[in-house]
Amino acid sequence: MAKTITLLSALLALSACAGPQVTRVQPLSETADAPYGNVLVVSLFKSFDARRYLEKEIVKQLEARGVNAVASTSMMDSRTPVTRETFLAMVDSLKSDAVLVTQLVNLETEAKVKDARPEATYNIRPTYYYNVWSVDVKEYVEPQRLHLKHAIVLATQLYSVAKQEPVWAIESETNISKDYDEYGDLSVITAEAKAITSYLSRDGLLAP
Repeated sequence: MAKTITLLSALLALSACAGPQVTRVQPLSETADAPYGNVLVVSLFKSFDARRYLEKEIVKQLEARGVNAVASTSMMDSRTPVTRETFLAMVDSLKSDAVLVTQLVNLETEAKVKDARPEATYNIRPTYYYNVWSVDVKEYVEPQRLHLKHAIVLATQLYSVAKQEPVWAIESETNISKDYDEYGDLSVITAEAKAITSYLSRDGLLAP
């Protein structure tokens, strides 16, 4: 739970992408004391902003389903140590019955140089000669662009506070295709949060 992730800049620079593809890694444990109604939400990324964005969206989705949820980043700042002790103190303070942890497990990036399409303007004028025209052509060519393809895999585990062990887990993969200088679209984070909470609900982990 205390493991930190060193790569997630791509998560904040997402553009055109398909929704996350979810696979179940660990079905609900037979010893789980589900359902849970008081959940601490934790994201383990290097970027504090990435953690905050994802946690905020997951909390929003959980609260919409009637679950009391708190983002760990709402109780810390970028200087707070990302350690087991930090999160255990939060659990004690909130009296949480479960901890939802999301972390990056794989990031593959493919980069290719893409030629830009040239654009041209034409200025056509008649001359003194029959059927002879004067043509001025100006061609504008943009610099080459760097096109990126990302495959991001996130793992999400639900820990039971009483059992002190993970009782459920899924992996979700998102594929992104974008130019290097394109600005991000945070809708992919919302899609990830919806997928995570949807599977939590389907598997009976959330208190009604």
